Amino acid sequence: MTMLTLALVIWIAAHLYPSVAPASRQQLIVRIGNNAYQGIFSILLIVDLMLIVLSWRKTDPVHLYTPVVELRHPALLLVVIGFILMVAASFPTRIKQVIRHPQLTGVLIWAVAHLLLNGDSRSVLVFTAMGTWTAVSMLTINRRDGTWLKPVVPTGWAREVVMVVVGLIVAAVAVRFHYYLSGVALI
Repeated sequence: MTMLTLALVIWIAAHLYPSVAPASRQQLIVRIGNNAYQGIFSILLIVDLMLIVLSWRKTDPVHLYTPVVELRHPALLLVVIGFILMVAASFPTRIKQVIRHPQLTGVLIWAVAHLLLNGDSRSVLVFTAMGTWTAVSMLTINRRDGTWLKPVVPTGWAREVVMVVVGLIVAAVAVRFHYYLSGVALI
């Protein structure tokens, strides 16, 4: 559990750094260059994500609570909605007219859904940490960036449909490979 906790702390710290310490981030970018910063940041997150997955799989879960069986299907629907919102962050869609942080909101919904589906110690640790990180990130980004300027959204519904389809495909891939990430088969 210690390694999993450490990996989550690294994940949260790395993600909060740009919004909590923007001046420090900018100084680092000036010193090493934007490409080097992006590369180091990406490598750190990929290695840390692997560390989270590996330490998750090595951590023996302890039962904390029993999930409510009737919430299983609504929670699975929330996971799909979470993936659609995560994908929406990459598209100029109407969702961005309503939700300032679709990717972070998607991760928050995904985390809450997993807390509804799992009652073991490692799940509570990971999904509470991820949910808390996204909520804090939204607050710190809002503070850093100030007033929300809603983006102009192109007309037509084609992008909306593509975004939902891509989100559904990502969710299906996540379901298919869930076992390889978590050791828990969904199908």
